[in-house]
Amino acid sequence: MNNKNIIQTPDAPTAIGTYSQAVRVGDTVYLSGQIGLDPSTMQMVEGVEAQIHRVFQNLRAVSSAADCSFDDLVKLNVYLTDLAHFAKINEIMASYFRQPYPARAAVGVASLPRGALVEMDGVLVVQY
Repeated sequence: MNNKNIIQTPDAPTAIGTYSQAVRVGDTVYLSGQIGLDPSTMQMVEGVEAQIHRVFQNLRAVSSAADCSFDDLVKLNVYLTDLAHFAKINEIMASYFRQPYPARAAVGVASLPRGALVEMDGVLVVQY
């Protein structure tokens, strides 16, 4: 039985490929990767700090559309084109999350879509 619910919101960038913003199966929501696109213009915001904030804002918008919050995030994957920005991720992440923090991975990659400097995806577990 394939009981999946597609999550879509205009408050995050529309998909730029063959994927959904998020998919809910049972009590688990899988968030697709978000980059620093402004959903109102579909243009990349400038600079690594602005992109990190925009990515968190985009992920939060999709989480909200799934009737969840960052408190429900159990796993976050971070992809950086320059691992020198790892400390900036930690600094900015602390303003969006509170303890207990989700599990996380940070991976250095050669490039990301649309020339992004950072991309993140995650998994939420819905708690009722």
